[in-house]
Amino acid sequence: MPTDTDTAPDPVTGTTGVTGVTAGETADARLAATLDGAFSSRYAEVNGVGLHYVTGGEGTPLVLLPGWPETWWEYRKVMPALAERHQVIAVDIRGMGGSEKPRSGFTKKNMARDVHELARHLGHERINIAGHGIGAMVAFAHAANHPAATAKVAILNTTHIDDSYYDFPMVPRPGDQGPHRWWLAFQQVQDLPEQLLADGRYRHLVDYMFNLSLLNPDAITPRDRDIYARAYSAPDAIRASQGWFQAYREDIADFNAYPKVTAPMLGLAYGAFYDYMRRALPTQGTDVEVKEIKNTRNYLVEEQPEAVTEALLDFFG
Repeated sequence: MPTDTDTAPDPVTGTTGVTGVTAGETADARLAATLDGAFSSRYAEVNGVGLHYVTGGEGTPLVLLPGWPETWWEYRKVMPALAERHQVIAVDIRGMGGSEKPRSGFTKKNMARDVHELARHLGHERINIAGHGIGAMVAFAHAANHPAATAKVAILNTTHIDDSYYDFPMVPRPGDQGPHRWWLAFQQVQDLPEQLLADGRYRHLVDYMFNLSLLNPDAITPRDRDIYARAYSAPDAIRASQGWFQAYREDIADFNAYPKVTAPMLGLAYGAFYDYMRRALPTQGTDVEVKEIKNTRNYLVEEQPEAVTEALLDFFG
């Protein structure tokens, strides 16, 4: 049977502690307590996996799914304002942060089932859902596979993986517009990433990814980067995060079989990807709106939280 407790695995050690002002308080519980409003760190067993989530607020349920290399903490700047109108549920997806690190189940279709069962476990038959990066793919898969359970869906800066990913070059041609997505191939390699990135070295990858895409590097502080690096530094966390990328072939096959999403869908993106999303999303849904978030790149939630909050509140109502 699913459980719902204030107990969660520590994102670094994988051990379990009880939240509250005790010696066993987890890092996630401490972080949740720093947010404005009454947010709590919780844990539930659903679909055969333990999921960690942080929740607060009242109203219609709004599930937030993070991207890589982040955790639920990605949404820290927008959660308090969203919680004024919604019950916010920021979830560490399967393999992320305080959630369990299984060895399988990383197709976005199955991870969408994780979220669907978590929502039902919390008493919600229908949810609003927003995702960024890998989380955006899971959010899209939720809307495609559970249409009756999806009220509205917001896709932040990353459309669901499709056949175009097979065409990314190993070596970019002179003049090709970046970034060159070398990390997609790196994540396909078995065993080696755990050896290269463990023992505190994941911080180098965290810094690289953020510095590549932030117009304002201070939008994600050294403390925030430490939080993310700690969440990914253990070998099982590295292996699990690779699972998201190593499931891409199955994800593409699933995507090609999906009908158009019928829930109202919002796309938020920047610059060139905004132009791409304006072309792509209307072919994937029946009721689509796309807005540009300016003065940012990939990590728009952390770099432009006010604009993202306004767009989400306007869309979700």
